[in-house]
Amino acid sequence: MNRLEIDKSKLSPMMIQYLDIKKNYEDAILFFRIGDFYEMFFEDANLASRELELTLTGKNCGLDERVPMCGIPHHAIDSYIARLVEKGYKVAICEQLEDPSKAKGIVKRDVIKVITPGTQVEGSFIEDKKNNYIMSIYKEGMFFGIAVCDISTGDFYSTEIKEDNNFSKLLDEISRFNPSEIIINKMMYESNEEIKTIKSRFDAYITYEKDEKSDRNISDPLDAEKLKQEDILKNTNSLNEKDEDEKIANVNKDAYAVISDKKMHWNKKMQNNFKNN
Repeated sequence: MNRLEIDKSKLSPMMIQYLDIKKNYEDAILFFRIGDFYEMFFEDANLASRELELTLTGKNCGLDERVPMCGIPHHAIDSYIARLVEKGYKVAICEQLEDPSKAKGIVKRDVIKVITPGTQVEGSFIEDKKNNYIMSIYKEGMFFGIAVCDISTGDFYSTEIKEDNNFSKLLDEISRFNPSEIIINKMMYESNEEIKTIKSRFDAYITYEKDEKSDRNISDPLDAEKLKQEDILKNTNSLNEKDEDEKIANVNKDAYAVISDKKMHWNKKMQNNFKNN
């Protein structure tokens, strides 16, 4: 069953809520809290049932066929998360945000935590005498900026590579810290050969974090219009500042100057009075 092709109008309200939340965490396995269990649906259920050896069942939600489903007790969540993270998966925890007995309609739910190999701070995945580093690599042209952190200890390092053989030096830095997760920017993500080399040499979960500017989709009419309005506002402000600077610079205090929609008259004692147009 393809989750992206189903008719949402036929779904139950709770399943619509699930899909609305899931679309924001496509790269994670979503643990969806229902009562005393965390449930997984569709492809998440198929994947989790295989990796965690859970029984795969189905749920009636208004469609002609049952939606794949599996679940785990809420009190056992830590051990299951540790197993998934150790296998290189990202997990999003969706909790109930209100008391179900007092809720009017569907219980409010939302993701409160996303756990990745580099952000795991407890459980069997973390070895007591070994750092668990998460590394960020920002590529700009031929140069690299690097930041490394162990969230469980607070250790933090950063450096930049602006020398010859930049990529070789980058590989040396990755080898030095052996991170469990690497976050990369768009330019690094698009460097296919370099990413291929990193994946072949290191067992690290790689996450693509969109740059602030590249996070806008100019093919989306709403984003395009927003960008257009921001550019107009920016240009208008720039022109206004330039005009004001020119007006102030051209003020002849022995005569008069016009600022905005008002006339400023200067007398010999440098006193100014305003007279509206």
